[in-house]
Amino acid sequence: MTMRSAKTAGILLGLWLLIGWASPAVAETQSVTTPFFSIGLDTAKTPGQTAVVLEIFLLMTVLSLAPAILIMLTAFTRIVMVLSLLRQAMGTNQMPPNQVIIGLSLFLTFFVMTPVWNSVQQEALQPYMDKQINAQQAFEKALVPLRAFMFRQTKEKDLALFVGIAKMKRPQTIDDIPTTVLVPSFIISEVKAAFEIGLLLYVPFLVVDMVVASVLLSMGMMMLPPIMVSLPFKLMLFVLADGWHLIVGSLVKSFA
Repeated sequence: MTMRSAKTAGILLGLWLLIGWASPAVAETQSVTTPFFSIGLDTAKTPGQTAVVLEIFLLMTVLSLAPAILIMLTAFTRIVMVLSLLRQAMGTNQMPPNQVIIGLSLFLTFFVMTPVWNSVQQEALQPYMDKQINAQQAFEKALVPLRAFMFRQTKEKDLALFVGIAKMKRPQTIDDIPTTVLVPSFIISEVKAAFEIGLLLYVPFLVVDMVVASVLLSMGMMMLPPIMVSLPFKLMLFVLADGWHLIVGSLVKSFA
């Protein structure tokens, strides 16, 4: 009985100590509260608050259109189309891969557009960050170097096409042409220039294909696909002529 009483007392003492140790932790856990978040709508007290909200909305809109601006208003369209046409002319299927072509086109675009972006930085973005000009003035100043670049690459025939479609009066200077007319004219000119360069790239590879096909036909090897024989010759011709150097250099110089 004495041993049982001692064991029972020991068990009760252990339970009492365990409960006494755990109770502060439980109390501390119960006292922790979760943060409270609330979202509400309230009327603007000053016009400046409304202006800030509109600026944020416009900024988000511009960021959503950034990929389209990068593709359509820069040298990217011509470069990526020429490189894609080159791959098709060589008949190398997916070599170089799409990631390589797009990456090379992006970096070449950054290289070509660097003077334009430097002008935008110095004349529009930096004064706006220094609060020397407002958002509208910064936007107008940023358009000046970009419009100058697009005018240099746009053909007069394409400009006349969209001026006629818009039913505008004949512009006396380039400042009379709105950006809404300049942008589609620039895109059409870029696509046309890319196809012209691609046509010149196709000619030598087409000659190689015709020569190989004629040789195989004269040898009676009609079951052998000509592309399997002409591909090594086209690669050899491209490497010996240092094709990447010539094409990339010509592409960059075409924007000068």
